Amino acid sequence: MRNIDTIYIDGAFITPQGEERSSLFNPATEERIGTVRLADARDVDTAVAAAKRAFSGMARTSKAERIAMLKRLSAVVAARSDDLVATMTEEYGAPAIFTSFAVPHAASVFLDMAETLEGYQFRRTIGRAEVEMRASGIAAAITPWNSNYGFICSKLATAIAAGTTIVIKPSEMSALQTQLLLQCLHEAGLPRGVFNIVNGIGSVAGAALSAHPDIAKISFTGSTASGRAILAAAAQTIKRVTLELGGKSPTIILDDADLDRTIPQVLMTGFGNSGQACIDGTRILVPERRLDEILERLKAAGAAMKVGPANDPGVQIGPMVSLKQWERVQSYIRLGQEEGATLLIGGEGRPDHLDRGWFVRPTIFTGVTNQMRIAREEIFGPVLCVISYRDEAEAIAIANDTDYGLAAYVQSSDPERARRVAGQLEAGRVAINGAPHEPLAPFGGFKQSGIGREFGPFGLEAFLEPRAIIT
Repeated sequence: MRNIDTIYIDGAFITPQGEERSSLFNPATEERIGTVRLADARDVDTAVAAAKRAFSGMARTSKAERIAMLKRLSAVVAARSDDLVATMTEEYGAPAIFTSFAVPHAASVFLDMAETLEGYQFRRTIGRAEVEMRASGIAAAITPWNSNYGFICSKLATAIAAGTTIVIKPSEMSALQTQLLLQCLHEAGLPRGVFNIVNGIGSVAGAALSAHPDIAKISFTGSTASGRAILAAAAQTIKRVTLELGGKSPTIILDDADLDRTIPQVLMTGFGNSGQACIDGTRILVPERRLDEILERLKAAGAAMKVGPANDPGVQIGPMVSLKQWERVQSYIRLGQEEGATLLIGGEGRPDHLDRGWFVRPTIFTGVTNQMRIAREEIFGPVLCVISYRDEAEAIAIANDTDYGLAAYVQSSDPERARRVAGQLEAGRVAINGAPHEPLAPFGGFKQSGIGREFGPFGLEAFLEPRAIIT
């Protein structure tokens, strides 16, 4: 049993003023493994005050100084990769297929931002104006539990590159991961107050950050419902806001797709991060003329996917993060059947070989229409919907018929055709034939998937404001 009873403010681990505690669990065993003492609004005030004191000094740092900070941060995170994997495995239950990406990613985002910063021009001449890109002001970040290290590190990296200070509120359900990551970040020796991290629940610490008059910029990753609340609070003081929210992403299988290559990629993007990812391709759009063939392959490959605890190296799908999340996913599996969809694989309850842990049977529904709730609402679990279409135009129409627009996927043997279809999709990122992650490309969504972009120069400029001096 581990008790997390400190937060990080002004370069030091301190005891929060808040006294409420929250339990921490191993989702693969359902065992209580620790507690975390939660920060309250007073702690947020203290953290913001520290960031405010450090802001002017950070804003005066040179590009070279910021790049050096980013490289030190990357090095200290990379040095503890084994420990970071072990802690994420225990507290989040993520299998190796996810941690093998998530932990190196947390270290590499600092180097990606250093590369962006290297070529970025903070001063430009436009006509008679001298334009300078300046930090918007003190930043705040609110991050979720489904990739704790990566979200903290990417938002911190952007703040450093922009020359600003930041207060970060991670998910209280990831407190063990946060504590270990903090130990790493502390070793980088950044100036006091440049980054401050407070554990706390969204309705208390998150709300205090969103409404704080000294915060100029908020970067939030999480649900669309929470994003609306943050946007409303931020509007009172006209804060700059970046919101990376939910998704219900389509995967379009065009009728010329090579199914030997396509089916594994469709399942990988659909069940990624055990289904707990906003970018998962959870709506599989299938041409009518190949429907039976594709369903047969999805059924065989989906049923072969291994579910279980992460200590089994062959596991591809881990547990849901909490009992609440497990129950939510179960409710959607029941709902799909009530709506008239047919189970191709999966269904309610745990997989037969598991008698404990918040594990979900990987589930694929067929006979789904795009008007069903299981096709329109983000489930955040390993549940996919197969929707058939008549022709390419209908596939594009179905793909775009959603409140979301975060990601989309296209599978085709014809690269030019795939690009033509991709160009008509309303999504912030479209991947063709399993294209790999591009860390410098902008990331964010259309419609209710968010506002603004992260990563690369677009992400950097989300933390900056242009000032023009005209002579």
